[in-house]
Amino acid sequence: MISTIVYIIFVLIVVGVIYWAITQLLPLIPLPEPFARISHVLLVLLLVLVVLWVIASLLGIAGLHAPKLVMALT
Repeated sequence: MISTIVYIIFVLIVVGVIYWAITQLLPLIPLPEPFARISHVLLVLLLVLVVLWVIASLLGIAGLHAPKLVMALT
């Protein structure tokens, strides 16, 4: 159980660093405004899906059953 929590913390740190790096580097790419906004929205959507996956994993460890929608994402 402790190894799973360490793994989840590691995943969240890696996702956070990737999000930070992309948000820092994205303005350096000369994209028109609609494409820059679309890429930022897709990045946030991906981050939310990863966080939902981590929450579903934590609920599974605790013995609780997550809603079927969240479990379908995993």
